[in-house]
Amino acid sequence: MNSFFAWIGGKNYLKKTIAARMPDSFSRYIEVFGGAAWVLFYKDRYAEMEIYNDYNGDLVNLFRCVKYHCPELQRELSFLLNSREIFNDFKQQYTKGMTDIQRAARFYFLLKVSYGSNGRSYGCIKKDILAMTQYLSRIEERLSAVIIEKKDFEDLISVYDRPDAFFYVDPPYYQAEKYYQIEFNEDDHIRLYRKLCTIQGKFLLSYNNCDLIKDLYKDFYVEGITRQHNLMARYKGENNDYKELLIWNY
Repeated sequence: MNSFFAWIGGKNYLKKTIAARMPDSFSRYIEVFGGAAWVLFYKDRYAEMEIYNDYNGDLVNLFRCVKYHCPELQRELSFLLNSREIFNDFKQQYTKGMTDIQRAARFYFLLKVSYGSNGRSYGCIKKDILAMTQYLSRIEERLSAVIIEKKDFEDLISVYDRPDAFFYVDPPYYQAEKYYQIEFNEDDHIRLYRKLCTIQGKFLLSYNNCDLIKDLYKDFYVEGITRQHNLMARYKGENNDYKELLIWNY
């Protein structure tokens, strides 16, 4: 199944490639930088224990509301129309005096009807609000046994690391951090590298193809891959190839 929204750095184009390179067996599956969880949703289940984590509170609130309060969230969304006026009103009013369910509904709406799912500019695109609302029932079912966390990556890895753990790690890309809502600087990239060097379990890491990352992870398995650029793919005649790296320790 597909994720229920798009997100910066989402792995829709790479989910099959990533899943094919996972270890043969593991008993706990952890998405360290969950985002839209395209890889998680690609399969019905990866392991006995599954963990979704992100440090973005809006994302975590949305996932928790879908898991625990799906009918209420669907009811909140059922009153909405794909309208520039509503979009602009929601941007200005977001988080002011709202319940978690109201906040999740508005955040989801802003993502779905904005340009490139950036939540900032109205997309002027056709969206079936009813269909996107009904799809949440399938997401609720998939998340029924998934643990949803909001932790710094270092803390999360420490909590769930075991010899039988597998971490899928998709951090903000190096020198593209400005596109993400949560700050992630060069020290964080190095902190992530140092943490992954010490774990008991296995990891698969996705990154943009750049010299710093290749140098940091030179002692691990590194594979260069190419995918379509999510936004550039909309424009004919434009080069929409984007080079990335997959890195793993097994």
